Amino acid sequence: MKYLSILFALLITLSVSAQTDQDQLKTIYSQSLTNGKSYEWLDYLSNNIGGRLSGSENAQKAVNYTKAELEKLGLDKVWLQPVMVPKWVRGEKEQAYFEVAGKINKVNICALGGSIATSKLGLNAEVIEVQGLEELKEKDVKGKIVFFNRPMQADLIQTFNAYGGCVDQRYAGAMEAGKFGALGVIVRSMNLREDDFPHTGSMSYGDLPVEKRIPSAAISTKDANKLSAALKSDKNLKFFFKQSCQQLEDVESYNVVGEITGSEFPNEYMIVGGHLDSWDLGDGSHDDGAGVVQSMDVLRLLKESNIKPKRSIRVVLFMNEENGLRGGKKYAEEAKRNNENHVFALESDSGGFTPRGFSFDCDQENFNQILGWQHLFKPYLIHYFEKGGSGADIGPLKNESIVLAGLRPDSQRYFDYHHAENDTFDAVNKRELELGAATMTSLIYLMDKYGVKKLEGEKEFKN
Repeated sequence: MKYLSILFALLITLSVSAQTDQDQLKTIYSQSLTNGKSYEWLDYLSNNIGGRLSGSENAQKAVNYTKAELEKLGLDKVWLQPVMVPKWVRGEKEQAYFEVAGKINKVNICALGGSIATSKLGLNAEVIEVQGLEELKEKDVKGKIVFFNRPMQADLIQTFNAYGGCVDQRYAGAMEAGKFGALGVIVRSMNLREDDFPHTGSMSYGDLPVEKRIPSAAISTKDANKLSAALKSDKNLKFFFKQSCQQLEDVESYNVVGEITGSEFPNEYMIVGGHLDSWDLGDGSHDDGAGVVQSMDVLRLLKESNIKPKRSIRVVLFMNEENGLRGGKKYAEEAKRNNENHVFALESDSGGFTPRGFSFDCDQENFNQILGWQHLFKPYLIHYFEKGGSGADIGPLKNESIVLAGLRPDSQRYFDYHHAENDTFDAVNKRELELGAATMTSLIYLMDKYGVKKLEGEKEFKN
């Protein structure tokens, strides 16, 4: 009888706890959907500031704005963390065309981030089309423009896998083609849709000598198809492009950090964040203005929902994810130098679309605990809880004990806007953005309440 009483009391305790969590998540979602700030913040960030390329005046304006807004929330601490970042500038709008049967066909291109310029007169040369880096070994590309035209794989449901399957030609195309004596590189935009928007992104020359570095640009998917069709009828077709981008000296910028200090374990840190910089095309609303304002709203929603975290919760707005990852590396470096114990990190950098769940980089014991919370999210149609990657900026924090997580919104439309001129505020749905902020806040609440398994176990063992 005694054991039955204990079991009954335990079941009641578990039931009350589960009910409390359900009620708390309901409060969080209600606050976000009826009293959210993320959309208002994004409106200002996108429409009053705009694109926020690392080292630019707009990037500094974004630092000043988000710091001021975090200070208004009444957090325990708000500060700027200095970090040196690269300063690459696009210059004048790029020009490009090819000629077929005496007719000039203008095409839409944009320089890739980190590329050198063409000469002031531009570059005009024969084009050779390849489907990937390996094909360079089989072709004579010396003195030609290499056209990388491998598309994103359309039948992959996980669009980030499709992106990962062909982004190497954008990142390393100029470096590899330069080794074989090519004069320039044109890369098909990383986009599943056929349209006129070229999509920029980072590229690297690695340790390629300066004299072998060649200009590199992205071409829109629609124009890539036109160029490919033209090459089938004229193997000697010439392509012209002109760009005036340049790499300047590094400049100082900042990560923006705000903190609610924990009531029980102030020296255990949990962070939530996105990257404050964006490319200069469009205003970076999805990439990653959405992640920035959602992360800011997590701390506001905790306060509005009367949640007093046991652990210290930080929002970190990272600088320079797009072309260097300097902000993420600097934050991890400072955390290590200060001997800070980070137990959990969550990143939003996949757009402001409808949240589907999370991916987790952690051990199985912690993942099993997280799976036990999945039913709490199902009323909000959030079912995706999988082991996998987390985020680029929180990646440098990885060790054997920390739990890393990435918000996973619906990704089917993300690459329509990624790094392109149409990544603007009007492409973001207010309700979807606010659902994402609530979803992130809910996970932070649960991780703080129940703790990270391995660390809690170590603490009990030591005591």
